[in-house]
Amino acid sequence: MDYSIFIKQLDDLIRLYKTMRSQSQYEDLSELPKPDRQSLVTRAVAAIHRITGVNSTYSNEVERILKLSPQLHVHMTSIIGVTQALREDINSGYIANLAGLVQADIFSDFLEMGEHLLKEGYKDAAAVIVGSVLEDTLRKLAGSNEINTTNDKGKPLTIEPLNNELARKNIYSKLIQKQITSWADLRNNAAHGHFDKYDSKQVEMMILFVQTFCSDNIK
Repeated sequence: MDYSIFIKQLDDLIRLYKTMRSQSQYEDLSELPKPDRQSLVTRAVAAIHRITGVNSTYSNEVERILKLSPQLHVHMTSIIGVTQALREDINSGYIANLAGLVQADIFSDFLEMGEHLLKEGYKDAAAVIVGSVLEDTLRKLAGSNEINTTNDKGKPLTIEPLNNELARKNIYSKLIQKQITSWADLRNNAAHGHFDKYDSKQVEMMILFVQTFCSDNIK
């Protein structure tokens, strides 16, 4: 299996952390805007869960760290430490089996993690994780219907291009297409730190939609 896509995800997060670190005089980046710190930690947590599965050593360490305080942004250094460890282990070939979002039981695990994070007050991490499940469901659905899942440059298509093409081919209705667009917007807001543009109730509704959508389309 080619793990380069996982390494790239982790490298992007580590690179962003280093950029923010260079702008701060404090190791915990405490004088930088809270939304920026919150966004980075949210994305890192989501990447760790997405890549390794919710029951891995890495995910368990993330959960242990998060239990220390409900404020995600205060865990910046620790979470990035887990991210760096995962990146090095993948690169060194120490991980034989990474969780891929390709089977129904894996989707279920991630949706369960999204529910757990939401219940514990981490609506932003929950939104990113559940959004990733939705994106991978669309990609799998497109592949099973002989629809391209990459653009002309070989880059994986994101939610909206996949959504548009699936609806155009009548794989599902225009109503479903509009709902997916709205949840894609919520996921993007979470991933980019726009946490005030949605609330926990909307994330809960998103989880319910994705659960039903996966059940109907992932066999």
